[in-house]
Amino acid sequence: MKGSAIPAVSIMPSPLFLWRFKVILFLLWGLCCCKIGWDSVMRMSADLRDLFLYEAFFYYNPLLLVALMIWLWGVNLWVFAQSSVNYARVFDLAQTHLSHREIWRCATWLTLIVPTSMTAYLYLYSHGEVSLAASQPVLLYAILLMVLFSPFDMFFLSSRFYFLRTVWRIILPLQAITFPDFFLADIFTSMSKVFSDLERSVCRMVNRQVATFAWFEADSICGSHSVAIPLVLVFPYLCRFFQCLRQYKDTKEKTCLLNALKYSTAVPVIFLSALKYHVFPDKWVRFYRPLWLISSVINSLYSFYWDIKRDWDLSILTRIFMFKNPSTWTNLLYGQIWVYYWVLASNLVLRCMWTYKLSAHLRHNYLTVFTIAALEILRRFQWVFFRVENEWNKMTAKQNLEMSSDMPSEGDRLLDLNSHTIFDGLLAVTR
Repeated sequence: MKGSAIPAVSIMPSPLFLWRFKVILFLLWGLCCCKIGWDSVMRMSADLRDLFLYEAFFYYNPLLLVALMIWLWGVNLWVFAQSSVNYARVFDLAQTHLSHREIWRCATWLTLIVPTSMTAYLYLYSHGEVSLAASQPVLLYAILLMVLFSPFDMFFLSSRFYFLRTVWRIILPLQAITFPDFFLADIFTSMSKVFSDLERSVCRMVNRQVATFAWFEADSICGSHSVAIPLVLVFPYLCRFFQCLRQYKDTKEKTCLLNALKYSTAVPVIFLSALKYHVFPDKWVRFYRPLWLISSVINSLYSFYWDIKRDWDLSILTRIFMFKNPSTWTNLLYGQIWVYYWVLASNLVLRCMWTYKLSAHLRHNYLTVFTIAALEILRRFQWVFFRVENEWNKMTAKQNLEMSSDMPSEGDRLLDLNSHTIFDGLLAVTR
């Protein structure tokens, strides 16, 4: 009727439509970055193009690998949320801990920011704006550091504090080692190449070598022959080594010493390989390379054995998590024998590849190095599933054992019943 109030109907798009819209925008953004970056590279002369790509890629590939690790960690948490594994209890997380959706949100922002900065670097450098191009990676690293160490209640302050506190406990293991401590330290060993590239990138920024080719010289402070490279590569393994010693001091378990020995086997692999740049080639081939090969085989096989026998429990591979709501995907994994073969074979192959990556032979082949580093992150992603489930099974078994010990046994209940019967009989006689 005329003059009657018509209620406003709010039309909200469906979540599926919003998800598809975001995917389309993401793909368009990716195409734009690829097109601008490719055109910028093609503007360079052919003799400088490879060096230019190597330098640009060097600043951004560690952050891309970090983004990949965050994406996969979100997948880990999503699978744990669908299963009976209570990862919040395993890691002693607060109620406000990040869910897999929030982890993916952080990974999305990092995935957007890093390629955008890289595209701007390529475009500005190819168009002669060298100073502006040099500021792009510096600005990106500065922003990420400010977000990580910001004391303000924003960008998930409690989770950032938890992460930084755990990192500090890893660097200085002066207290009892908890599961989150050595779990994160194990992940850091898989990201030693990331830390090495970050060190070299920051070194160039500090020494104002960004957007130059000076760092290719062997005697450069941040060059490929720098002594800092093997030191940074070995640092996560040393942290894990001292954690094992601290655990032995607290528990007196000999397995802690065997675990420490495993991490110590990575030290000769790294330093024997680094000698390639500091000794004569003939001497390295005749003497140091055989030692490096022997140490690489020992490290790979020892680490493979420890993954399968100690970090995982082979019995959990028959379950592949106890999902609350089994689906077609989980039914394909549940109790299948091929899962054994895949886990054992893939872990062994990727272990050997990662040990080879710790060498100096592939230092300038950046695409191969990036691929091997990404595969090691995928191996660690697979390792996380079985390691966390194994820890959860230990916690539940210990809890069930404590509950059963608190409950009276059948014999105690019978004795208690007989004592009550005898006592009641004596009372009846006295009356």
